This record gives sequence, structure tokens and C-alpha cells, in this order.
Amino acid sequence: MQIYIGDGATLTRLFVRKCGKRLIGHAPVRTQLTWCRKEGVPHAIITHCGSEIVTGDEREIIPKLCVIATEPGLETCIAHDRMEIILR
Repeated sequence: MQIYIGDGATLTRLFVRKCGKRLIGHAPVRTQLTWCRKEGVPHAIITHCGSEIVTGDEREIIPKLCVIATEPGLETCIAHDRMEIILR
């Protein structure tokens, strides 16, 4: 089973900046899911959630995530406290 564990600092806003010649920061969830599609990874779990997700209204966040993650064969969820996953 292939699974991607991603960074939820931001859903769509680019949170990357330059430090000298290096890029540092966080890629948006949208970009990370594009990586999954390109690599054929069928499952993504978003963790390390930033304020956009943590303090946002779930009724607004979930539809946004669904739009971003809409792709046949790509299952995406946001991690939560006490979440358990059984890998076989």
C-alpha cells in the first residue's frame, strides 16, 4: 500500500519563501496532492494542520478539500486526534 503523509499548514496558499538560495516553508495541500497524482500514490493523509484548517469552519474546509482532492483513485483525509490506521 502506498500512502502519503502530508503537511496541512495551508490548503491553497503558498507558504514558501527564499532563505539565501534555498526555498523553505510549506507547500499547499493542493500542490502535495498533485505530487501524489503524478507518482500514482492513491492515499493521502494531511497532518500538521495550520490555522486555516484548525480554526476554520469544518463545513467550509471539507468541501474545499474535496474540490482539491477530486481525482479518481485518490483518497484524502485530514488527520485528527486519536486517529488510527492499520497498514497491512
